[in-house]
Amino acid sequence: MKKKTIAFSLAAMLAAGAAMPTAVIAQPVATGYQEALDQFDQKAIRKIDVDRIYNHIATLSEAPRVAGTEVENRAVDYLKDEFESYGYDVEVQPFTYTGYTEPTRIELNVPGLEGDLSPGNFTYGVSGDVTAGLVHAGIGSPADFDRVDAEGKIAVVQRGEFSFAEKVINASEAGAAGVIIYNNGPGALNGTLGGHDDRYIPAVSLSQEQGQALLELLEANASAEARIIVEGAETGEHTSHNVIATKHPTNKKKDTGEVIVIGSHMDSVPGAPGANDNASGTAVTLELARAMKNLPSDTEIRFASFGAEELGLIGSHHYVNALPDEEKDRIIANFNLDMVGSRDAGDLIVASVDGEPNLVTELTQKASEKLNGEPTTRGRSGSSDHVPFHQAGIPAALFIHSPLEPWYHTPQDTLDKISKEKLLDVAEIVAAAVYDRARFDNQNPKEKKRSEAHVPKEAFFEQSIR
Repeated sequence: MKKKTIAFSLAAMLAAGAAMPTAVIAQPVATGYQEALDQFDQKAIRKIDVDRIYNHIATLSEAPRVAGTEVENRAVDYLKDEFESYGYDVEVQPFTYTGYTEPTRIELNVPGLEGDLSPGNFTYGVSGDVTAGLVHAGIGSPADFDRVDAEGKIAVVQRGEFSFAEKVINASEAGAAGVIIYNNGPGALNGTLGGHDDRYIPAVSLSQEQGQALLELLEANASAEARIIVEGAETGEHTSHNVIATKHPTNKKKDTGEVIVIGSHMDSVPGAPGANDNASGTAVTLELARAMKNLPSDTEIRFASFGAEELGLIGSHHYVNALPDEEKDRIIANFNLDMVGSRDAGDLIVASVDGEPNLVTELTQKASEKLNGEPTTRGRSGSSDHVPFHQAGIPAALFIHSPLEPWYHTPQDTLDKISKEKLLDVAEIVAAAVYDRARFDNQNPKEKKRSEAHVPKEAFFEQSIR
């Protein structure tokens, strides 16, 4: 099978409401390919225990791990304790950022609309109590607001094309008092405005079905009103953490001086237990650290779990930016594991920021061919913690299944929807790929890095901005 490149942007495709591309999934190890696995591949994968991965997910996904909260702090302690129990040197790296406190109360009341609306909140949204008439403003573009009178009203807009923040700001600048954004696909909507802005007005989210019911009411009664209540939402300084475990070369005389980083983010969005996003990647990282601890190697391997990814890749940016130039130059690869276990997601994609092959994608292709008889599918995405490494000129790629599962960023992202088969597939591919480079007998020349790369601002954020 020829290598296939699928160019896609997760954030952009979700913004447009488009279907994600379908890839060819890496199948379980077939008997006919076992002979292709050399002793080094066997060493890398034989100790991986998928039940341990699953149990880590169970522990981490008991509650939403929102950045800067006590639940995320408990995850930090859990990761630190696990890494130390394997015998690693562990660094817990705190960092501060302008963060968000979730509202203590959020309500949407619409006379004439039956049923519990259960509105969602937007991270970085503002508190307020607004009662006003409703106005349908399309997708919330400037042109949409030019066509309606939104002054003093609550604008009803559909998700898509523009970021949530742009929609709220457009409504505010049109004189609206509040915003209701409904989903452009089935299911609930949870998102972020990406950061604080003084122009924000109270905003809540609804499912597609609820949004359509609201528009039907407005069509039947042009004077329909609603009340939005958001209490306790606050933006201020918060602290999150990165957790880094380091496996040093087992023979200093053969130390290449190179570093490989296997990373994942530990936090989740508000309201979502985050079993797949991203307890799955975090759990695989933990198990790879355990399984690879005693492997002889000539290359340093760092197992990193980043905080505050959902708020704009804050933890991974902090980690990379804090590295001296000589340390950045030592890092030859970043394997970023984000959403690698959902039974309801599509096939495994290995995506670089620019869609071009690099050391990570090439090592992964080789490992998958030996393990599964075919290469993984390549893609392009800039919506996760591999972005800061790419910007620093470090070969990096995201491991993710696509198309995304319908439970993404919802309260239904739970343990019962996790596939052990997918977890094991990713764990084995990454272990074999990393060890191919880190073992003693492989003295490949270091890949020449690119100069620091520019990535559009929208690529910094998780898919929840649109």
